[in-house]
Amino acid sequence: MSNLSNKTKTIQRAVGVAADGVYGENTANAIISHLRPDTDAGQPMEMKEPEKFFSSIRSMFSGTLETSQVDGINAKLSSFGKACWPISWASYAMATSYHETAKTMQPVEEAYWLSDDWRKQNLRYYPWHGRGDVQLTWEYNYKKADEKLGLSGSLIANPERALEPKISADVMVYGMQEGWFTNHSLGQHLPDDLGTQEQFESARRIINGTDKKSEIAGIAKQFQDAFIAGKWRSK
Repeated sequence: MSNLSNKTKTIQRAVGVAADGVYGENTANAIISHLRPDTDAGQPMEMKEPEKFFSSIRSMFSGTLETSQVDGINAKLSSFGKACWPISWASYAMATSYHETAKTMQPVEEAYWLSDDWRKQNLRYYPWHGRGDVQLTWEYNYKKADEKLGLSGSLIANPERALEPKISADVMVYGMQEGWFTNHSLGQHLPDDLGTQEQFESARRIINGTDKKSEIAGIAKQFQDAFIAGKWRSK
């Protein structure tokens, strides 16, 4: 057995992964997490160097970020931070928004390219049709969101409020964390501070089975690199 393999095993034991002597993605992520002692579970989080975060993701938006995209991203960062989310969760949720909103990073309405009359005639759950970064759908889910977010019935009186960036981001937090959409939650698929390609692919089940799982996982890894660069840390 080579000296390098023995040293790798020593490092792996120190950071809490299987000591197989092979330096791979799991080992790399564990080392990074080990070197980041100020990401305490249960502590509100924030981006310490937002300029580095945005610089890292700009290429994902054809080199330019519109004000509306930045505003949408910041709304989500605020909600993720208050929820004390680790990098893996925040990265996957951001990738989900990127995919579901066609990169606008703003809440969208189901069949947004069609008229409200069309939705009324064709969607059997109207007016409780999909709205948000992640589509909040069905009356019982609107009622659940209204209660969880402390909206005192205003979301039921006006379902369009689900398109407000803060409300949409908070729905994403509760929905993905508690498994509202498919009974799969972030904790089931992303148990660590950093996620692997395989874990991000598995996390697609939180939203929509395995549809586009590899594509969205790749996006999540890009966001994860940006969260690391921007120093997503406890306050």
